[in-house]
Amino acid sequence: MNLNQVTVPSLNVEKSVEFYKALGLKLIVFTHSKYARFECADGDATFSIHEVENLSDGSGITVYFEEQNLDETVKHLRDKGIVFEQLPTDKSWLWREAQLKDPDGNRIILYYAGKNRKNPPWRLVSE
Repeated sequence: MNLNQVTVPSLNVEKSVEFYKALGLKLIVFTHSKYARFECADGDATFSIHEVENLSDGSGITVYFEEQNLDETVKHLRDKGIVFEQLPTDKSWLWREAQLKDPDGNRIILYYAGKNRKNPPWRLVSE
């Protein structure tokens, strides 16, 4: 099994499309302002947005996008006017992360983890 895509809800797909394009995702599908799908710059994963009438209550959705040149990318995005809630910070789980929210309040984390992405020192060993 392989992850194909993650889809997040949006009250305004067109506004969200501009936000995710500014992050560097490539728009590949756009249907009548109700749905949009992007390719990530690296790898085969895709990301999509679909229109909803209401957003769920609660903590919402968190999406992680890996970026090898995290600090440089965050600086570039800030220069374009993207607002971050947290600038790149080293975390105790051995990832470096920056946090922001999309126009609908979905939490976006740009991060770099290197080998610790899937193989942290505390990873369980398969039997």
